[in-house]
Amino acid sequence: RMLTRAPSVIAQVFLLLSIVLVIAIAVIQINQQQILSPGIKYGIVLDAGSSRTTVYVYEWPAEKENDTGVVSQTFKCNVKGPGISSYDSNPGALAKPFDDCLNKVKERIPVHLHKNTSVYLGATAGMRLLRLQNETAANEVFASIQNYFREQPFEFRGAQIITGPEEGVYGWITANYLMGNFLERNLWRTWVHPYRKETMGALDLGGASTQISFIPEDSQENFNSTLQVKLYGYNYNVYTHSFQCYGRDEAEKRLLALLLQKSNTSSSVDNPCYPQNYNTSLTMKYFSGSLCTQSLRPANYYPNQLVNFRGTGDPGLCQEMVSLLFNFTACTDREDCPFNGIHQPKVKGNFVAFSGFYYTINALNLSEHFSLDDFNSSMWFFCSQSWAQLQFMLPKFEEIYARSYCFSANFIYYLLVRGYNFDAKTWPQIHFQKEVGNSSIAWSLGYMLSLTNMIPAEGKLIRLPLKPSLFAGLLVFLTATALICLLFLVYLCIVSRSRKNISHVEHVFIPE
Repeated sequence: RMLTRAPSVIAQVFLLLSIVLVIAIAVIQINQQQILSPGIKYGIVLDAGSSRTTVYVYEWPAEKENDTGVVSQTFKCNVKGPGISSYDSNPGALAKPFDDCLNKVKERIPVHLHKNTSVYLGATAGMRLLRLQNETAANEVFASIQNYFREQPFEFRGAQIITGPEEGVYGWITANYLMGNFLERNLWRTWVHPYRKETMGALDLGGASTQISFIPEDSQENFNSTLQVKLYGYNYNVYTHSFQCYGRDEAEKRLLALLLQKSNTSSSVDNPCYPQNYNTSLTMKYFSGSLCTQSLRPANYYPNQLVNFRGTGDPGLCQEMVSLLFNFTACTDREDCPFNGIHQPKVKGNFVAFSGFYYTINALNLSEHFSLDDFNSSMWFFCSQSWAQLQFMLPKFEEIYARSYCFSANFIYYLLVRGYNFDAKTWPQIHFQKEVGNSSIAWSLGYMLSLTNMIPAEGKLIRLPLKPSLFAGLLVFLTATALICLLFLVYLCIVSRSRKNISHVEHVFIPE
């Protein structure tokens, strides 16, 4: 009897131990697993504007939020020299200025990630104009860029000219993303869609074009300029319009061409928007060679002929001349058609005005919030200054910008007030800003966000305490041990029962 009891106890102990170990190993394996982030991904966007190229480096965690990466700007670099469209006659010289910025970018991104980092180049209105004017030259500029990036360690995804509406919508995406209108962190530090948060409109002033983008009151109304955007699992109907030739630089060229047209002499022309006592000589090609000034080109046009412009610093006359750059009579008696015959819904909500808007406001020494009256009086005061006085007024003095701020301020007034129909009441809803946190407000971030919508998220990597093969082996071994012990116990049970029955039968048949 003792002999059968000992194996039974041993089998029971083994069975119990096997079950406990199976449970313990499974619990440890599940609870002690580490979720390793797939790490950081990088993207590079080159904003090839009409006046300069800016290189942005963005990074985001490889696992995404509702299909869109949570992207932040980690580096920004301005390429020395003019915009890429200026290299139309010498595309070969285009690559060298990129080196300085690209070398800095290489240091910012870990070497082992270089080949997996995508580079996108988006060209805006400067290249849109060049393509219209000389398609061959535009293609040669892009070929030169292509060759340059072939030599770089990154994955070049091509250079493209983005359309005006795309530029507008990408700027709108950037502004709202940075303001936290698409995503915010909740109490548990996870990203969620903000509850009932209004989006902001975006106003962008570049060198060759300007964009307005916002969600109108009635977003269902069908404007031909409404684009549907899907971000973080939500749809937005954004009204956007881009005005070609209404960028700051091209608009000023149109003013210079107009002043020359109205002047009796071509040797010396008065410019009421330039400061008093400021003189400069510009070639005809500089302002009349552009596609935007073609209709104002003089009959006797000699590209290299110099025209002397003399600043008179006359705020009233400057305003009058700037108003001529807009066609306010293209659609009379129609409220939703402010200028140039373009249909636009009524402006609604808050707006962020960046790029050229910000730099001009900054030069007038105005902060982010101010009334329309404040703007007008600052503009009038600024435009009345002489060239000598301006040098003490500006935080940063560069001739090419300093001479043009008075023009820019007047241009902004007509664009926003007469063009887009902002008034004294809605003006304070415009926030003039350059960046949010460390990220620039520019279309490039919106472009990157739209592209990350298409970049697949990487799965989470899970590190377990036991290697899967060892874990599986132990489970099989312990389960087998438990089964053998169980079968052995069942066998012992049957044997002991049959013995009991035999002894009972013998007891019944014992003769008296």
